[in-house]
Amino acid sequence: MTRPPLMPGETDHRIDRLATLLATRPMLVISGPRIAREIGVTARVVWLWAEKLRSLGVRVKGHPGAGYRVEEAPDVLVPGLLNPRLRGTMFHNHIHHFFKVGSTNDVALELGRRAAPQEAVAIAEEQTAGRGRVGRSWHSEKARGIYASVLLRPTVSPAAAPLLTLVAGLAARDAVVQHTGLEPDLRWPNDLLLGGAKFGGILTEMQAEPDRIRFVAVGIGINVNHERFPDDLAPEATSLRRETGRVQSRLELLVRLLLEFERHYNRFQVDGAAGVVERFERVSSFARGKRVRIETATETFTGTTDGLEPTGLLRVRRDGGQAEPVLSGVVREVS
Repeated sequence: MTRPPLMPGETDHRIDRLATLLATRPMLVISGPRIAREIGVTARVVWLWAEKLRSLGVRVKGHPGAGYRVEEAPDVLVPGLLNPRLRGTMFHNHIHHFFKVGSTNDVALELGRRAAPQEAVAIAEEQTAGRGRVGRSWHSEKARGIYASVLLRPTVSPAAAPLLTLVAGLAARDAVVQHTGLEPDLRWPNDLLLGGAKFGGILTEMQAEPDRIRFVAVGIGINVNHERFPDDLAPEATSLRRETGRVQSRLELLVRLLLEFERHYNRFQVDGAAGVVERFERVSSFARGKRVRIETATETFTGTTDGLEPTGLLRVRRDGGQAEPVLSGVVREVS
């Protein structure tokens, strides 16, 4: 299969092959000249790329006169390690990996403009301009989390786009349940919580015409092995490592996430909105009967959640008033 041209900043396929070669032979010393021959570069380049992998925490050991080995399978998210696990899925051979990028959503949107297939996934080890909803930034520490965006071309109206955020949230939740045994809560429309603290979020951005969606980038950020957060985030943020007390495999979790994303997305395409709304209401404590404060661009008010609209919007019964849908805004629990 002919490889598509690399995106600006995308990981060289030969670095991917180096990481995969070392990962599939842990503890085995492989000579530098042999590695150079297999991936098609010089021994000097092998050394430079080994340093790149070390910067991500991969424990590459150099043995003078002998070669290189890794002490354990590296937890990097390169296509060579993901594709064998995704064979038979919509994502197989559609992974775009970056060591560092501004935002994976920006990459996915550019892939959409380049007419890439809807199965394309942009993955970064680190983001320098990761973002959340309403203009907020997303803390994207190097090699600690999952920062991924899926390109979709759904045959639904722009009004149904909020449902894609719910689909991604359900997929991320189920992946975490399977991987850790924890039971995350979902806060409408895009937050994943453990013990009331946020460890993951969804950002859905699209290019559309009045009657159809051209393409959508669904970004998913998960704090996996973060131990510390910036002061402004620390009171409200957590990670899977913090909650479980042990280091988690980002690779294993990402595989589960993509498998669950495909499952939930396919169900949405077959069953429509009703199934997504029903599943979200079942697993989210915020969907119904929760006292909340809603902060929109024009007002702030309090009320009680009253389920989801068929389009995926949240209904809130204002204090002293009637229930109405919330088009967008920040939802916070209040006592």
